[in-house]
Amino acid sequence: MDIVVKGRHMDVSTDVRDYAEDKVGRVAHILNGLAMSTEVELYHERNRSIGEHEVAEVTLFTKGHVLRARESGADMKSAIDKVAAKLERQARRFKERVVDRHAGKGVTTAAPVPEEAEAEPGPSIVKTKQVDLKPMSSEEAMLQLELLGHDFFLYASEDANELNVLYRRRDGDYGLLKSRLG
Repeated sequence: MDIVVKGRHMDVSTDVRDYAEDKVGRVAHILNGLAMSTEVELYHERNRSIGEHEVAEVTLFTKGHVLRARESGADMKSAIDKVAAKLERQARRFKERVVDRHAGKGVTTAAPVPEEAEAEPGPSIVKTKQVDLKPMSSEEAMLQLELLGHDFFLYASEDANELNVLYRRRDGDYGLLKSRLG
């Protein structure tokens, strides 16, 4: 598996690079060869009001799915430790829900589940909204996003047969997800 470690507006020392490759490589090992590539981005947050300035973001590409995690720490190695732990939880959950279920491992006759575990339901949909999509430009969608005060906005593209999601990024800029219909 290919692990790319890069720094945003900073040089990454070989010590930190090796440390990140080792920690993220362990997480990729959990997925038993499903991980295709991994990008680790390290940077220093310049906001003085944030106590933990060192940030590590990891994007792990699998066959058909993407796992992402972002954590910050007092130093770069602690940020890498935190993001690796978070990514490991995501990888285990991904493997349990997607991989093991498709391989038939989800249907076993195991020991009875304790009553405490049965009482805790998993996440569920608690609210449903229906929206009427009208074709608009990305500039108009940005205006709507600002007017509504939301973090994302779903709209139909005016120039193509696409559903788009405009979202606000942590750095204050916008991201755009495009999806072809039909």
